[in-house]
Amino acid sequence: MNKSKVKNIALYGVMIALAMIFSYLESFIPINLLIPVPGVKLGLANIVVLFALYTMRFGDAVVIAVIRVLLSGLIFGNPMTIAYSLAGSMLSIVAMYLLKKTDLSIIGVSMMGGISHNIGQLIVAVILTSTVRIAYLVPVLLVTGMVTGLLMGVAAKLVIPRVEAIVKRI
Repeated sequence: MNKSKVKNIALYGVMIALAMIFSYLESFIPINLLIPVPGVKLGLANIVVLFALYTMRFGDAVVIAVIRVLLSGLIFGNPMTIAYSLAGSMLSIVAMYLLKKTDLSIIGVSMMGGISHNIGQLIVAVILTSTVRIAYLVPVLLVTGMVTGLLMGVAAKLVIPRVEAIVKRI
């Protein structure tokens, strides 16, 4: 195995572990006290996904996101958590990938990722409950997705250049 392959495997492991740590830490933030809507979270792990999306290949970002969702769901959640998170993550990462190719800043890309994630979860909820009555949550989910996406986008914009410089030195 060459040095480049070993470096990539190690980077994958570090990024997945970091995303899982962020997911775990996020469980201690009582955002549901401010916004009493099921499933609303900050999305701290999205900082790692944004890093992968902007510094690695699209497929790498997808693999990191999927493994993080599966492991976090198995460790901290349940099968339903995995279903909701996977749908939200996949819609989010595709939207962010497509928007990354435009002139939109990483903050804007992250905001649309947050909105897309919430829409993906709402779609799963509609399918699983066989009702569209929960669509009344759309305005709240759009706003929370935008705000949390803004926060994670700002964090990613600050973190990515610093981490990228460290990774290049390794």
